[in-house]
Amino acid sequence: MSTRGFSLDGYGPRRRSAWNQLTARDSLVWRLDWIMLLSGVALAVIGSLLVYSATRNRTELNQGDPQYFLVRHVISLLIGVALMGGTVWLGHRRLRSAVPVLYGVTVLLAICVLTPLGATINGSRAWLNLGGGFTVQPAEFIKITVILGMAMMLAAKVDAGDREHPDHRTVMHALGMAALPIGVILLMPDLGSVMVLVVIVLAVLLASGASNRWILGLGLAGVGGAVLIWSLGVLDEYQINRFAAFANPALDPAGVGYNTNQARIAIGSGGLTGKGLFEGTQTTGQFVPEQQTDFVFTVAGEELGFVGGGLILLLLGIVIWRACRIARESSELYSTIVAAGVIAWFAFQAFENIGMTLGIMPVAGLPLPFVSYGGTSMFAVWIALGLLQSIRTQRPIAA
Repeated sequence: MSTRGFSLDGYGPRRRSAWNQLTARDSLVWRLDWIMLLSGVALAVIGSLLVYSATRNRTELNQGDPQYFLVRHVISLLIGVALMGGTVWLGHRRLRSAVPVLYGVTVLLAICVLTPLGATINGSRAWLNLGGGFTVQPAEFIKITVILGMAMMLAAKVDAGDREHPDHRTVMHALGMAALPIGVILLMPDLGSVMVLVVIVLAVLLASGASNRWILGLGLAGVGGAVLIWSLGVLDEYQINRFAAFANPALDPAGVGYNTNQARIAIGSGGLTGKGLFEGTQTTGQFVPEQQTDFVFTVAGEELGFVGGGLILLLLGIVIWRACRIARESSELYSTIVAAGVIAWFAFQAFENIGMTLGIMPVAGLPLPFVSYGGTSMFAVWIALGLLQSIRTQRPIAA
């Protein structure tokens, strides 16, 4: 009897071909960044518990079903993970050719928000009413298409070997492409999404190697634009009040400063280890508005304490750290720019969301990535994670 180890030498070409196809499929799975993926899943699981804790007693919102928001949140998570898988399967390079279509569709959806089809929630007309109680927030998908669109334009000549850095004309075209949806979102007005998109644009330009004069010019233009928007009265009164409450926390504690004050009370009362899951008095007493979405971190702070809040920050940090590794190890500028855009999106939005609950950032109505309740935001962040995974799995394997 032969004592040789397993070998394919005795197999015919057909069997060897089938084996090669199997190992190729397996390699895609094994080349995923499992540390980043599991960190995202852990955040989503923690988010599910926090959403349930924040909504189980809110009979005016959950239609008498304590698990109403939990079930919808888990369904959104499962759809989001499926979208991530589909994004990895398609690959960021295939999506590159579909960017013009995706861009046109998302901008059209954003414009529809300004029509009678739009829905106003919490003072912002940022949702599109699909009927049957379903709504979608086009600004979340625009974050993805702006990243892909700018990356496609800025990297085209560089990846082709024609230039080392994008020229001024290319940068102008890319900025013009991003300016249209940003302008539409500003008309809603959805100031939080505009802030995220501006950060994304700056990060994309930095990653592309564009001249620093563009970064400086955009910074000065941003300051001038903010002054102009304020003076022209583009912002709604509630948005102006939010900035006023941020500048002066003692201003109208029962009115515009109520959310921030209650959020800080909830987080501060949690101490080191928290009051226990489902045992938060601020959460159970429904003192913090929108606690399942924008202020979900207050549930963690009160019920899980500094340890629980720190765990969320750690997991978010791991996702961003792994994304930075993917960007650094990418062999093409297009992939590097896409990864940089996603990193800026996740990092700034997490900082803004948690910062506003701590009173160090103005309230801007942004969800916490992977954690907050909201179907559109959940879909978008998992698609973005799929882009990062695609960049990692499609990079050349070292010999």
